[in-house]
Amino acid sequence: MTNAKSLESKQALTLEKIAAIENFWQSVTQASFKTDDNIRIAYATNFKRPQKPYIVIVPGRSEGYLKYQELAYDLDNQGYDSVIIDHRGQGLSMRLTTNRLQGYVENFDQYAQDLQRLLHQVLPEKYPQHQRSSFMLAHSMGGAIALRYLQLYPHKVKALSLSSPMIAISSGGTPDWLAKALIKTGSTINRWLSNTPWYFFGQSDSNQSSFAQNRLMHSAKRYQRFQSLYQAQPVIKLGGVTFNWLEQAMINSDNLFIDIEKLSLPIQMLQAENEQIVDNHAQDNFCLTLNNFNHNACPGGKPIVISGAYHELFFEVDQYRDIAIDKTITWFSQHQ
Repeated sequence: MTNAKSLESKQALTLEKIAAIENFWQSVTQASFKTDDNIRIAYATNFKRPQKPYIVIVPGRSEGYLKYQELAYDLDNQGYDSVIIDHRGQGLSMRLTTNRLQGYVENFDQYAQDLQRLLHQVLPEKYPQHQRSSFMLAHSMGGAIALRYLQLYPHKVKALSLSSPMIAISSGGTPDWLAKALIKTGSTINRWLSNTPWYFFGQSDSNQSSFAQNRLMHSAKRYQRFQSLYQAQPVIKLGGVTFNWLEQAMINSDNLFIDIEKLSLPIQMLQAENEQIVDNHAQDNFCLTLNNFNHNACPGGKPIVISGAYHELFFEVDQYRDIAIDKTITWFSQHQ
């Protein structure tokens, strides 16, 4: 449950809170490791409570741990250590294409492999005194990665809270069969004609819109904070997605349902009512199916809907963001 300190920590993004976040971030360790295929993966840790399970934050597409400073600060005030991974091809991790702005991955399961290496090898070696058990908080594409990791590997995750998970990508009104055909055909032609990944139709190096045009969050302060972060550190910028990334995301969506019975831990799903990035119907179907096999997942067989919210629940205005944080912490406290 929340306490007075936690309620204070989730105040509006005032100058005082920004200063407190910046002071907190000075104590955060930023590091990296190499994968078996020689990709350098960046991550950040706030580890100071070795006796307590920590929270693994799994970000969404185009995000990095620098974006999650406020959330890590709030979780610290709730009494939780955290680790945040930058997925391959984004954030401060190594890029995978000649054009570093392209959203690309060779195989979606590589994201889960990187997470497995961090949790099973890197952290135990660096923090041997720390508990191996953890909670997991995953957003959007990070939700798809977290679920796949939990399906593929033995783990010590006590409970998972999903925020707007990418069970499937919203096709924006295009029939699913047509969207899948376009992605598959384009990806195949790309492989036939070029060794260089192609952007999907309408995608480019630019992946930004004005605040008025954005459908990610209602918080102008947080939106501007992220824009300022990208301007100050352009190395973390990422553009649109390639055909191959979309094809891999599509394959992963199928795999999540194929291996759904492998998910035996407590899982909570938070859904944004005004979602325009991922497919809420896919979330509904996943929750209903999962609950049939695992009654500790998706209580009632459905997500928790946060009315009025856009996609990025942890970066929304406080009236939505506080609900997401409170629901997540309550879920974890129920499964200590």
